[in-house]
Amino acid sequence: MIASRQGVGLDIRPPQAAKVAEATMKVCWNGTCQQPKIHLMDGGTSVPQGCTGDDSDDVCGASASPDGSKHGFAELDGLSTTPVQVTVILRDARGKRLLDQKVDVTPQATYPNGKRCGKGAPQAGLIVQDGKVTVRR
Repeated sequence: MIASRQGVGLDIRPPQAAKVAEATMKVCWNGTCQQPKIHLMDGGTSVPQGCTGDDSDDVCGASASPDGSKHGFAELDGLSTTPVQVTVILRDARGKRLLDQKVDVTPQATYPNGKRCGKGAPQAGLIVQDGKVTVRR
């Protein structure tokens, strides 16, 4: 069985991602707040490398290519499927604030092993693009 982590994902799209060195999040629900650490990683996209043939048994390949985005995940203990308020703060390498915005989101249950195998941990996702934080759909 596969497990899922409870928390909020953060995707920062280019060109803003190039300026971001640090992301912090404050997540509040039911009268409590958490400020988890977020480790940002460079994002990428899959580039097809072709297949050895057209049969279903043939092998296909792909490689990862940087796409200028960054992403991270805020692990949150006790997160439920009730609405939460998230404050996202992005800073550059000198510590200057690039973005400070609040957004409301309702985490959804995940099903890492399929709908027939029960619910996994709740998660939500946010996207930073064009200087705004939006909820990932």
